Amino acid sequence: MKVSEILKTDKVTISCEMFPPKMGTQLENYKEIAAKMAALKPSYLSCTYGATGGTSDYTVEIADTINKCGVTSVAHLTCVSSTKEKVSSVIEELKAHNIENILALRGDIPVDANFPLPNQYHHAIELVQDIKAAGDFCIGGACYPEGHPEAPTIEADLDFLKEKVDAGVDYLTTQLFYDNNTYYSFMYKALKKGINVPVVPGIMPITRATQIKKAGALSGNMIPQKFIRIVERFGDDPNAMKQAGIAYATDQIIDLVANGVNHIHIYSMNKPDVLAAIFQNLSDIYVRE
Repeated sequence: MKVSEILKTDKVTISCEMFPPKMGTQLENYKEIAAKMAALKPSYLSCTYGATGGTSDYTVEIADTINKCGVTSVAHLTCVSSTKEKVSSVIEELKAHNIENILALRGDIPVDANFPLPNQYHHAIELVQDIKAAGDFCIGGACYPEGHPEAPTIEADLDFLKEKVDAGVDYLTTQLFYDNNTYYSFMYKALKKGINVPVVPGIMPITRATQIKKAGALSGNMIPQKFIRIVERFGDDPNAMKQAGIAYATDQIIDLVANGVNHIHIYSMNKPDVLAAIFQNLSDIYVRE
């Protein structure tokens, strides 16, 4: 099933994300993780992609496992460190496995004086155009609620985002944030720019104190004082921090749903237990079929 169809429902949907292994010897273990997450019945489950070998070789296999577990899968596809020939071969592999949803991402620019080469991508827009030309895929894209770190202004970033949507993106998923007002403000600006595809908020539960620095670096967003105080109070107690992080993520989701945002994405970091706890907290809000 295409994600664009799932996002048409008025019911609450909750999707999640996992990452593939770096080594083939771990593949079966990661397939088990995929099966455990699929058993929780998320609305769809995406698998990330490594652009420089390793994890990129296993994204399709994990996405295929997700489909076989009866859950709609989304395969990430990162282009900036790949040749166009490599991307084309991955797209054909996705077709062969009947995977019809792709999250099209630029990825991090490699530290390489020769970049870009003639057969490499510059921007996600080029990737979106190639996917669109290659087949009948549902194409997702990423967005940054406080603007991409490389963008000079939020307005410039929104202009580029509008171009990406116009190129064929069917829906967007935000980078993580910890203050819902960040998302609400972004949505106002995006709608003003004419960006009218679904924009799914991305929530990452922080269950270990060590995650908070990485989370800030990933999103480019400020971590609110409210959450910093939680980490200061519970960060030295792993069980308490995990419980507090799950509760904080749950509160974010409840607030979003209460304000009319029915579609949520959880960056679940290969943790079925954390996802299960959030789903349990939302058992009468997110009704799984």
